[in-house]
Amino acid sequence: MVRWALASLVLILGVGAVLADGDSIAQRRGLMKANGKATGAIVGILKGAPFDLAAVQAALKTYGDAAAKAPALFPDDSKTGDTNALPAVWDNKADFEARFAKFGKDAAAASAAITDEASFKAQIPGVLSNCGGCHELYRAKKS
Repeated sequence: MVRWALASLVLILGVGAVLADGDSIAQRRGLMKANGKATGAIVGILKGAPFDLAAVQAALKTYGDAAAKAPALFPDDSKTGDTNALPAVWDNKADFEARFAKFGKDAAAASAAITDEASFKAQIPGVLSNCGGCHELYRAKKS
C-alpha cells in the first residue's frame, strides 16, 4: 500500500512538473517576478539603503539567468493567454532576443566591475536601462 501511495505521488509530481515545464507563460512570469524582486533590492540601495555587495551580485545573477532563459520562453504558441507580451515580441523576434543578450552581457559586465558603492552607482543604471527599453516595446501597459 505504501509503495502504491509513493509511486502515485511520484507520478503526480512528475506529471505536474512536465505540465509546469511546458507552460512558458508561467515560466516567464516567474522569471520576471524574480527580476522584479532583484530590482527591489537594487533600487533600495540606489535610494539610500546600505550598500550590500552580496545583494547586488545576487541581483545581477538573477538578471543573467533571466536573460539566458527568457528568449526560449516566448514560443509561437504563447502569443495568447494570461500574458502581457505584445505581438511585437514575435513580429520583431531578432530585436527582442538581442535585447535579452545585451541585458545578460551588461549584467555580467556589471557583476565583474562592481566592487563598492561608487562602482555600483556607475554601472547599475546601464543594466537597469535594459529593462525599460524592452518593456516599452514588448510589454503591454498595466491598466
